Amino acid sequence: MTTAIVMFALGLALLALGGDSIVKGASGLAQRLGLSPFVAGLLLVAFGTSLPELAVNLQAVLAGEQALALGNAIGSNIVNFGLTLGAAALAAPLLVRWRALSPMLLLLLLGTLLVIAFSLDGALGRLEGAGMLVAFVAVVAFALVRTRREAPEVQDAISAYARTQTGLGLNLIRFAVAAVLLYFGARLVVQNAAPIGAAMGMTPLLTGLLPVAIATALPEMAAAIAAARRGQGDMVAGHVIGSSLFNLLVVLGAMAVWQPVPMAASFVHFELPAALLFALMLVPMLRGDLRISRAEGGILMLGLLGWIAMELVSLYA
Repeated sequence: MTTAIVMFALGLALLALGGDSIVKGASGLAQRLGLSPFVAGLLLVAFGTSLPELAVNLQAVLAGEQALALGNAIGSNIVNFGLTLGAAALAAPLLVRWRALSPMLLLLLLGTLLVIAFSLDGALGRLEGAGMLVAFVAVVAFALVRTRREAPEVQDAISAYARTQTGLGLNLIRFAVAAVLLYFGARLVVQNAAPIGAAMGMTPLLTGLLPVAIATALPEMAAAIAAARRGQGDMVAGHVIGSSLFNLLVVLGAMAVWQPVPMAASFVHFELPAALLFALMLVPMLRGDLRISRAEGGILMLGLLGWIAMELVSLYA
């Protein structure tokens, strides 16, 4: 058990390093190929932080741990709002001026509702998964068009996120290093998550929902807290909403295209609605004074603790 925990932690460290490397490499190559820092920054802010989770889920699916991958995909969305956004707002109130985030949040809510509807027959099929991937492409196109009309200070903040060296050799090395780190990090996490979860009496699905989803979110939470203290509320909210869309539409959609995903009734009736509820909690926060206060961050954190408690009670009752 101790060895599994150490190897799991090592895998998380490799994922964090690999995620940072691939974001920098992608930004540098994108700008070298002609994308503006603004466009590159938008894509990286919204979706780049989900790449470690994608690596874990890909490794899990290839290892035959589809339930663990499913739990991680949806658990990550719950943790994005409850832990990452909640902790960041507790550290410093978040001013969110990025107007495109509200319709993107609406798309996340609609997407989650559709996944629930698709899953009522007990499985998420290939055609439904393909539709989710197409929907993600539409979301990206919408974000690119809508965000070009944002205030100059928002566009400048997004552009600044992507600025890095654009040398071809350097960024190819970054990609190669990231590929190695993400591969071995994901492999260590998947290989050691199962025995850790089993020792705690958890099913693979619950292992993905709790230990894996929470642990893989810790580096992102630390980055979000640092960004909140620098006054970058747009970046924090963009990360959370964008990565949640990526997890829902790309990660889960790709899993279904690869192989139909069995959806347990309990998962459809509890975990998916929980993910919907956490996203829904953000609606009044963004529609009001565009500020996520410390009190609202505390509500998100308490909601996460309540959800974890309910999962554990249902497990050990």
